[in-house]
Amino acid sequence: MPEVASPGIRLLVVDDHAMFREAVAEKLGKEPDMTVVGTCGSAAEALELLRSGSRPTMILLDFDLGPERVIDFLHEVRATGFAGQVLVVTAGVSGREGVQLIQAGIHGILHKHNTPKTLCETIRQIARGEVFLEKAYLGTVFHDLNQTRAPEEPHLTERDKAILRLVFQGLANKEIAARLQISEGAVKSSISQLFHKLSVRTRAQLVKVALEQYSDQL
Repeated sequence: MPEVASPGIRLLVVDDHAMFREAVAEKLGKEPDMTVVGTCGSAAEALELLRSGSRPTMILLDFDLGPERVIDFLHEVRATGFAGQVLVVTAGVSGREGVQLIQAGIHGILHKHNTPKTLCETIRQIARGEVFLEKAYLGTVFHDLNQTRAPEEPHLTERDKAILRLVFQGLANKEIAARLQISEGAVKSSISQLFHKLSVRTRAQLVKVALEQYSDQL
């Protein structure tokens, strides 16, 4: 019998294939230490659920969400205040995509060909604070991580761009929150992430750097 090290694991399943999504939710819902708090077929639906106050401790995330970029979604997830773990459950990703996922803060990558038992064990492993990557996948990921590459330009999400446009107008966080219909806390979190992305400390510096480097996107 597997060790139950992390009772009360609250799961959000995000996958655009309804049959897989519901089958996984049904299986996990029977585990004594797990609760499925929601299932979503798109990134937008998942973000709406998170902003509504649902508090999963872990997100099971399909890499292929159709036209939606998972990397963008991961940035948006953190802006909602979600502080839990993310396990990517996928049919397969390239080494470069794996590196991007790791850099975006995911805690594990598991292939869909694994058994439900392996999925449950992996969820418990990650809930204990560990990470998980497929063994056959490790070599490719670390090869890519060790390559010498020119620094990449920080990626601005659609939320980043929307907030920057309103910052340019001189709006306060409360006014930006009202315009975008999100919480003031989410605005503060997004601006803090923008400070980090663009290596600035003040709003004035943020405006200057954004206009100099990203005016074509805004």
